[in-house]
Amino acid sequence: MHTILGTGGAIGVELVNELANRGRRIRLVSRNPKSDAGADQVVSADLTNLDQTIKAVAGSQVAYLLVGLKYDVRIWRELWPRIMNNVIEACKRANTKLVFFDNVYAYGRVVGPMIELTPFNPCSRKGEIRAQIASTLLNEITKGNLIALIARSADFYGPRVRTSVANLLVLDKFTEAAKASWLVNDAVRHSWTFTPDAGKSLALLAESGSAWNQTWHVPTAPNPPTGSEFIEIAAKAFGVEPKYRVLSRPLIKVGGLFNSDIRESYEMLYQYDSEYLFDSTKFSATFRLRPTAYRDGIAKCAIPDKPQRR
Repeated sequence: MHTILGTGGAIGVELVNELANRGRRIRLVSRNPKSDAGADQVVSADLTNLDQTIKAVAGSQVAYLLVGLKYDVRIWRELWPRIMNNVIEACKRANTKLVFFDNVYAYGRVVGPMIELTPFNPCSRKGEIRAQIASTLLNEITKGNLIALIARSADFYGPRVRTSVANLLVLDKFTEAAKASWLVNDAVRHSWTFTPDAGKSLALLAESGSAWNQTWHVPTAPNPPTGSEFIEIAAKAFGVEPKYRVLSRPLIKVGGLFNSDIRESYEMLYQYDSEYLFDSTKFSATFRLRPTAYRDGIAKCAIPDKPQRR
C-alpha cells in the first residue's frame, strides 16, 4: 500500500496518476478526503492526532507526506512540528518508509544554485519552521530509526495548479486574456518545477532501493527564464499579448492589509528580488529523467483542461 498523507493538491494529483499507472495500491488520507478513481482506499484522519495518524499509516509500504497547511505562520508553527512527529512515529511503528515532499524555504537566500548540500540558513519565519521539521526527520534518519527521504522542489507550476505564483499571476490570467503580474523583479532568473515531473519523481524515488536516506531535488529544467521571459513564453503559448505589470514591495505591502495570503507571502519576496536557481543534476544523472522544458510545460498548461483518464 502506498499512502498519500495530504491529498487534493497539485503534487498529490500527479502522484496518484503515476502510482495508478504503475499498478500500485493507493490510500488517500486527509481531514476531508475525496474519492479518486485511482485510489483503492480513502481515509479521513487528522494528522495532528497521533492515534489517527498511526491508524492512517498502518499497513503501508510507503507513506508520502504532502500536507499543505493554510499559509499562516502561526498555524505552521503550531501544527507542522506536531504533524512531522506524528508521521515519524506512525511510520516507525508500521515499519513504513517515508517520503517527505519539501520546499526550499529552509535554505533562505542563496547566491548561486541551490543543491542538496546547501546548508539551512532560513531568513523567514516560515523558513525556520521548515528547517526545524526537516532537521527532525534528518535526525531520525541519522539515528537509524527510520528509512526516509526528502524530495525538495522549487516553486512549481503546471496544469490544474491552484496555489502556484506562476499559475495565479500569469497562466490563469492569460487563460482569461487578462493582464499578468510578476513579483518585485522581472529581470532575474527563477526556477520552476513542472508538477507532472514532481509526481513522477516521487514514485521513482520510492521504488528505488538506493534513493533512501538522502535528500533529492526533484527534476527541474535548467537555465530558467527571467520573469519577463516566462511571460513572453506564456503569452505565445496562450495566443495573447504579453501584457503585465511588476508588483512592487510597497504595493504588495498595502495589499497585505486586505488579504492574509498576500500578507503572509511578503516575507518570502526575497525569492523574487534576486536569482532563484534550483539545481536537480543529481536526480537527472541518477534516474536519466530529463525535466520538462519551460516552453513545453507552459504549452501544456495552455491546453484546455479535460477530464483525466486513468
